[in-house]
Amino acid sequence: MSPILIAADLVAMAVLVFGLFVPRHQRRDLIVAFLVVNVGVLAVMTTLTVSAATSVGVGLGLFGVLSIIRLRSEELAQHEVAYYFAALTLGLLAGSTGLDAWWVGGLMAAVVATLFVGDHPRVARRTSRQQIMLDRAHTDEGELRAHVASLVGGRVHQVTVLRTDLVDDTTLVDVRYSRTAPLRELAELG
Repeated sequence: MSPILIAADLVAMAVLVFGLFVPRHQRRDLIVAFLVVNVGVLAVMTTLTVSAATSVGVGLGLFGVLSIIRLRSEELAQHEVAYYFAALTLGLLAGSTGLDAWWVGGLMAAVVATLFVGDHPRVARRTSRQQIMLDRAHTDEGELRAHVASLVGGRVHQVTVLRTDLVDDTTLVDVRYSRTAPLRELAELG
């Protein structure tokens, strides 16, 4: 195990968690999860590569096992899953012995750079997603969109009707929307 790869992993994780995720998403509760997943995978990969000759199959098997773990405490957003996946990937790369340190460092940089670009606020506007139970059974899509837009106070991008109950007169919708920024905020962004 190369101390250079361990250092590269720690630097990559610091950038990933403290340079990208926390400033962009303000989810401090996931810091420990990302770090422990990364260090745990790094430790397991290091142990496997030191104790026995490993193959790509063992690495893929480990990756498969880790990828099926469900976090049952709460549902994760897609960008949070991407950060988990990146933390796993960085740990696997740092713990591998089959590649030259320069290749591993380059792949680590590619993972972090991909998240930097893909999760950048300028690439795609920030949207929110919410499930809303409406106190009326809506059957007209245009009326439904207008009603939901007035409730969320923003521009509705997508409304998916999950359930319409004509007996109880309710509609459950899944809404993706962006808040309408006040003019002062828009001027500051521009």
